[in-house]
Amino acid sequence: MASADFDREPLIANINVTPLVDVMLVLLVIFMITAPILQQGVEVNLPKATTAPVSGSGEQVVVSINAKGEVFIGGGNRISLPDLGNKIKAILERRREEDRKVYIKADRDVLYGRVMEVMGVIHRAGVLHIGLVSEPEDNK
Repeated sequence: MASADFDREPLIANINVTPLVDVMLVLLVIFMITAPILQQGVEVNLPKATTAPVSGSGEQVVVSINAKGEVFIGGGNRISLPDLGNKIKAILERRREEDRKVYIKADRDVLYGRVMEVMGVIHRAGVLHIGLVSEPEDNK
């Protein structure tokens, strides 16, 4: 009986990576589909303009104003105007001076005065670089 154990071929212990590759590809597809959804936020009908796109470095602070004049920060957190300045100060205090930028996404139907109010609050919070977001103009 002892000689029977020595006649066996050694076991080959390889890891089958095919299921791992399948799972990774499924995860990649899921992330590719959900990434654009995470970028959206508040529904804003942006004005059209012929400007060059801005190349952003790092995470951008976006303040949105919908057609009703309601103010949102980030992905859709509604905020009052007095609280907006404090929130922006808290977000930007850890950033370098050149990275302290805020972008405003204002609906094309919102009153100009409301946009100026929001810009004033942002400026009083210590932000020197304020950008207005627009859609590219159709060249037809």
